[in-house]
Amino acid sequence: MKRYIILSIVFLTASLICHAQELPNNSTPIPAEKPVENEDKKPQQPVAETIEIDLDTLQLNKPKDSTKRKPILEHKLISSATNYKEIDRINNTITLYNEAKIIYGDITLEAGKIIMNMNTGDIFAYGVIDTAGVYVQKPIFTQGQNVVKPDSIIFNKDTRKALTYNSITAQGEFNVKAEVTKRVNDSVYYMKRAIFTTSKDPNNPDYYFLARKIKFVPGEKIVTGLVNMYIADVPTPIGLPFAYFPMTTDRKSGVIIPSFGNNNNQGYFLQNGGYYFAINDYVDLTVLGDYFTNGSWGSRFESSYRKRYAFNGSFRFLYENQIQSERGFSDFQQTNRYNINWQHSQDAKSNPNSRFSASVNLGSSQFFRQSFNQVNQSATLVNNLSSSISYSKTFPGEPQVNVTTTVSHNQNTNTDVVNLTLPTLQASVSRVFPFAPKEGAKKGLIHNINLQYNLRGENRIATTDDDFLTSKMFDGAISGLRHTIPISTNFKIANYFSVGLNASYDESWVFETYRQFLEDNGSGGFNTVRDTVSGFDAYRTYNYGASIGTTVYGNWKSTDKESKIQAIRHVMRPSVTYSANPSFEQYYDRLLDEQGLDVSEEERFYSRFEGTLYNAPGRVYSSSLGIGLQNTLEAKVRDRDSTKNELKKISLIKSFNVNTSYNLAGDSLNWSPLQLRGVIPIYKNIDLNLDANLDPYALDNTNQRIDRFNINNGGSLFRLTRAGARFNFRLSNTDFEKQTDKKDDKPDDPLQNRNLQNGGREDDLFGASIDYADGTTYDQREPEKENVDIDKTRYRFKIPWNLNFAYTMTYNNAQRQNEINNQSLMVSGDVELSPRWSVGGNTGYDFANKGVSFTTLRFNRDLESWRLSFNWTPIGPQNSWFFFIGIKSGALSDIKWDQRKQPDPQF
Repeated sequence: MKRYIILSIVFLTASLICHAQELPNNSTPIPAEKPVENEDKKPQQPVAETIEIDLDTLQLNKPKDSTKRKPILEHKLISSATNYKEIDRINNTITLYNEAKIIYGDITLEAGKIIMNMNTGDIFAYGVIDTAGVYVQKPIFTQGQNVVKPDSIIFNKDTRKALTYNSITAQGEFNVKAEVTKRVNDSVYYMKRAIFTTSKDPNNPDYYFLARKIKFVPGEKIVTGLVNMYIADVPTPIGLPFAYFPMTTDRKSGVIIPSFGNNNNQGYFLQNGGYYFAINDYVDLTVLGDYFTNGSWGSRFESSYRKRYAFNGSFRFLYENQIQSERGFSDFQQTNRYNINWQHSQDAKSNPNSRFSASVNLGSSQFFRQSFNQVNQSATLVNNLSSSISYSKTFPGEPQVNVTTTVSHNQNTNTDVVNLTLPTLQASVSRVFPFAPKEGAKKGLIHNINLQYNLRGENRIATTDDDFLTSKMFDGAISGLRHTIPISTNFKIANYFSVGLNASYDESWVFETYRQFLEDNGSGGFNTVRDTVSGFDAYRTYNYGASIGTTVYGNWKSTDKESKIQAIRHVMRPSVTYSANPSFEQYYDRLLDEQGLDVSEEERFYSRFEGTLYNAPGRVYSSSLGIGLQNTLEAKVRDRDSTKNELKKISLIKSFNVNTSYNLAGDSLNWSPLQLRGVIPIYKNIDLNLDANLDPYALDNTNQRIDRFNINNGGSLFRLTRAGARFNFRLSNTDFEKQTDKKDDKPDDPLQNRNLQNGGREDDLFGASIDYADGTTYDQREPEKENVDIDKTRYRFKIPWNLNFAYTMTYNNAQRQNEINNQSLMVSGDVELSPRWSVGGNTGYDFANKGVSFTTLRFNRDLESWRLSFNWTPIGPQNSWFFFIGIKSGALSDIKWDQRKQPDPQF
């Protein structure tokens, strides 16, 4: 019975330790009394016992009281040891030896040896020394998700205070290790000579902070005395007389320390310093600022928001006041630049019949080329900024009604021209088949007659970068509505030919028209004057057409079963289309003077709808016949693997299309140039796109087209007027591995749009965006751990790599130029030399202009707890470089060092 009592007391004290453990663990080991038995010896069978404990059984020699009390323990206690359990009645102790273990509820204490002294109330748990002299089986204390691994534990059940030696614990991103830890109560611990680090291996960290004294409150904070930083066990001058480190995993508001440096244009600077506001669980806000000694400054506001199963997005506003040179000098300039970026997406499941989305990127045309914080050098090559905010609503039913309103923006950064639609309204009624049978399939001409209704309304604004977001931007705005009712049907002839008939009725509404008249310019001529006439007006048009097409199959099958090519199939889809647009002369008037008199010898006409939203209807009747032929060529071949009996299907020509048209209403030059388009597969997913234009008409001595066929003018049947070739593909090491070993080397990333938000390309052909705050690319991820055996730890036989190629060529000979006016090759790639070393870059060559195109080099080194990167643009107007080294952990992201050379501004 006493033996049971002692074991229960051991477990009770262990459970008390459990509430104290959330702290560091590591220390000088306490020597074991006996070595662990040799593995060759047969160990004793472990003993497991189940015990129920009373409050009165807390002393070995205490007589049992006859009054029963409610048991203090709610769970069964299980204890075991591989070698033995020993009770020393003389010294009043109990010992569990070799793989000693106590389990009570969610509490587990494991150690090489566990001893409880009933005279003093102390419990000892520590490791043992094996036959090789190595200290093993260190204590492991587990309660729920909390695990503490010290070298040894001393706990007093009476005072409920504990000492742990060389304890290690994880708190948030930190690993804390202390030589001695004293537990005062469940929530306060004091530590002596403790180190804390974000390194994954606290026993051999690549860096750490050493504090002589620490007060530690688990899950809340660490308060230290004198603390300084060690790198590779070498002390650094980086230190503080005291420090405070929050341990909570929740987001907290706090100061963001700026970067310090200088550049040749604005002088010394403090950049990206500010404050982070953790507003709530759904939204945050970051406020950053830049200041330069020449007076330049900038500010940035960034916010991310997310509501699960509803929506998510981000907003960013940047403003910079840039000063060049000094006031009083001739080259002094002061420029204000800004950029607004908003990305919003809605969860499709939140409301299937209603959707709101936004993708906004607008601001100063030169912002990405001249910004202080240019995070993506490839943005300097982008010529357009675009935005779109849309809301769509679907009204279910039969027929279904869809309504969409959109605000859009397009900005040319070279010409500073800005085009906006504020807003665009689109509504449509789904297609209706008025003569279709209520049951069964639709067959024939009448059954397939269908129509629908579409409405489109716009308010267009064309302005410049200087007038944007001012009252002047609304000058010259035009608006209007267009109603469209398309009608079509289709049927088959002789089961082989598909025939389609179509017609469309359009009605355009405008709210301003333009009256034109001639005015004497005083020099014998006349100028055209244009007046705006306010008021509602409308015009109506229609058009019609037809088409016929079929599909022809050509098959060839080899009679030789050993032949590489077993079958070939050629699919041809010829088609003939007809379209007609009547003349709407009723909307045209004779151009007269202001009094309505004919003062011009030349008969001229104008339409009051010229310059309106949808422009004037056509005055010239047109009727054309289009001829087209689509081709595909496929083959079935024997697989290289002789064990496979199934034939492999491959594409020889993915598509080869020929198109031309004949103007039935024209007087001359009725045939349009023959257009050839083809896609030829080269290797796996690599396709070569080809196109060419062949003109049947000849040129005169002034290189103008004349109404004479080229073959009748002493030339060939066609003149090659234009040709083009292009391909864009990606290769990686996985393309040459077996399909079973292939992995996606670039999985979906929730931040993949960040590069687009910063003006970059989706395919990262010119490099990814670099965040100057922490030196990372926006899609950078932690390297995956490799499972390697002992023989491969020194050598790596698989080196991940990828290459992107983009080639384009354009030949022009429309007027006997006979020149290649555009030919360039772009190459980018990355090589992972080791699991933590990667290099990459991009470059290209413009064969037409004979020059190297945009070139960058990237170097990245993963230093376990640190990150090092170097990005360099060595040539061109964007010549610059950026060097960064800093701690990865977000809690210590302010410990960094960066240097950069910004591109020279071009004002």
